[in-house]
Amino acid sequence: MKLVIRWAAITLALFAAVQFVPGISVEDPNAWTVFAVMAAILGLVNAIIRPILRLMSCPLIILTLGVPSFGALKARSAQRVELDALFHAVHHARKASIMRKQVVSLCPTADGTTCSPGTDWSGGFLVFVNSDRDEPPELDDGEILLDRHLTRRYTKITANRRGFTLRATFLRATNGTLVVCDRAGRVAPRALVVSYTGRPRVADRRPRGGAYSCAD
Repeated sequence: MKLVIRWAAITLALFAAVQFVPGISVEDPNAWTVFAVMAAILGLVNAIIRPILRLMSCPLIILTLGVPSFGALKARSAQRVELDALFHAVHHARKASIMRKQVVSLCPTADGTTCSPGTDWSGGFLVFVNSDRDEPPELDDGEILLDRHLTRRYTKITANRRGFTLRATFLRATNGTLVVCDRAGRVAPRALVVSYTGRPRVADRRPRGGAYSCAD
């Protein structure tokens, strides 16, 4: 019944177009027959082509819906990479301090060779034997570089310290927090918290329950 109603509607629409739209005319004396045949053809094309187009558009729709989720997944993966790198760097520094019986420090870097001033760790970080016990740490000539890590450009890392120093054989380690954020804000910030004993842990919330922010 729906097909018949649709066919009749198309036929009337063709008739109206001939009557009211300039430049369209049908010279055949059996005009209604022409309208009916044309309506049948258009209806048939619509019935066949429309489902095919819908089927072909499904992958595009699914892909479009998945773009935000894929972006968040990628951002979360990048955040995890940086947190893991910081976590293992602190462990490495603590172990090296114990084995070498020396002070080992971490500092932010922008060029991969020298320590950067300030508390922005977005460029990456250096792990080195801090022979002269600089505070804040500075990688000087002759000091042993143990590790170097350069951060991905779409990740932002801030800290409340200009450096972290592990002193396994005397005094306590530098405690503090490094917050890892996605620059586009696709995932919530997460933090690496370093205790006085030099042990790191990953945290999603502050001790009092508040969210972390790279504006810290």
